[in-house]
Amino acid sequence: MDRGPAGRSVDLELMRTPPPKERADAARNRVKVLEAAAAMFARHGVESVSMDAVAAAAGVGKGTLFRRFGDKAGLAVALLDERERELQDAILSGPSPLGPGGGGEAVPPAERLHAFADAYLDYVLEHLSLVRMSETASPGARYRIGAYGFWHRHVTILLDQIVADGDALAHALLAVLSAEHLTAMIENVGAERARAAVRALFDVAGS
Repeated sequence: MDRGPAGRSVDLELMRTPPPKERADAARNRVKVLEAAAAMFARHGVESVSMDAVAAAAGVGKGTLFRRFGDKAGLAVALLDERERELQDAILSGPSPLGPGGGGEAVPPAERLHAFADAYLDYVLEHLSLVRMSETASPGARYRIGAYGFWHRHVTILLDQIVADGDALAHALLAVLSAEHLTAMIENVGAERARAAVRALFDVAGS
């Protein structure tokens, strides 16, 4: 049963990835590590940078780094958290068509669906190596990341207003947005054609 926009927004709000709660010294170390990792990944590429190198650049012990992030995939997830929260904020309360808008206007679900596809492509293509690492660290890793549940719920809410089984179709559409799949597409057809193909699929789903 559809509980209306307010109830659906609450669902999404509850699924957001919360910012970490930590002591001040731990927060400072976290910032140093993430800044060092981001700079090194940008300069050398994700695959070429070791956890030992990140620890040295951040000025923290290797044990501290591994206890905090586990491995390089955990570090990738932490780097992506802030960008994901920005996109979630835009979906929940930003201007239309990505968000609901502020004037109480009814935004057609198909428009919001297309806006989500564009915004998510912008995000994932900008951080493709990091997203790929976070999603492929172990079998099923992509679906255990909290953000996937948020994206799936948002797309389902929109599709339920258009098709009979939004839940299943949302999984199918999100499959083409996986970093592993996009990497393969880009290697074969280039980023521009890959983006156009994904948009075409979302167009069909929203029509």
